[in-house]
Formats: sequence, C-alpha cells, structure tokens
Amino acid sequence: MFMTTVILADSATMPMIDVFAATGTFADKHALAKALAAAVLRWEKVPAIPLFQKNTAAFIHELPSDAVSNVDGEGNYVRVQVLTPVGVLDRAKQLGVVQELTDIVAEASKDPTLARRTWVLITESPEGGWGIQGHANTGADIAQAARDQMAAIAKGLPTVN
Repeated sequence: MFMTTVILADSATMPMIDVFAATGTFADKHALAKALAAAVLRWEKVPAIPLFQKNTAAFIHELPSDAVSNVDGEGNYVRVQVLTPVGVLDRAKQLGVVQELTDIVAEASKDPTLARRTWVLITESPEGGWGIQGHANTGADIAQAARDQMAAIAKGLPTVN
C-alpha cells in the first residue's frame, strides 16, 4: 500500500455506499462492499489514512425478488447510492466513479449485462451533515482531523479514529 500526500482544503470526505439488489445477485457481498469502498476512496483522492479507511463503508442490502420492478415488471436492477460531503466529486470524478462502480457491480454479479441495469446515484451531504462519533462535522472539521492524523503518523504517534 502507498500513501498519497495531498494538501487538504476545507473539504475532506468519508463516503458511504449503499447497494440495493435482489437476493442472490451477489455471491460474495463482503468482497463487493470492500471493492466499492476502495474504489470511491481512490476517486476522491484522499490520503490512505485510518480516518478515511475506517470511516468509508459500503452496505449491501438484499431485497426480495418481488421488491424491485420497472414499469414493465422487470426486477433485475441494482441501485448503488454514494453519499459524499458536498463538492467532493467534480465532473471528471463523477464520471469515473460511476463507471468503475458499475463495472465492479457487474463483475461481482458474474453477469456483464447487469452493467446496463445498474443505477449509480451520487448524493451530497450538506455542510455540517456528516456525523461521526456523535458529532456533526463540517468539511473543515474533517480536513483538520485528517491533517492532525497525518501529522501524528509522520511523528510515529498512535492515531485514534
């Protein structure tokens, strides 16, 4: 693993990913969740520090097969919802993360045609709307916590999340 050095502005990120699919769509849900979380972190280009790695997660929600339908009655769709703090993903990052998450979902399902039926929705949390450990954080709060953690790591000190 490598650590990317970045200068954090007053906005940092810790995305959450929710995947909704019919039961049985994915054989290895844990591997899917891990791959999705890692992909979003890569696209957000944040440092590989515990603050971000421990607070970025994907959740796989299985629904009964009759709980999903389009207008024609077909239910073989997947919805991926990515929640990030406001302003984190510019247009290039949006395009990249949507494509990569779609590819990961199709690969995990072992059905390449699922890419045509995978919806990826990017949702932005408002400023101050990102709660961690009982505190509603602003982008500046998260960025400062990341700077503090990177400084502690550079000094060889233990870090706390």
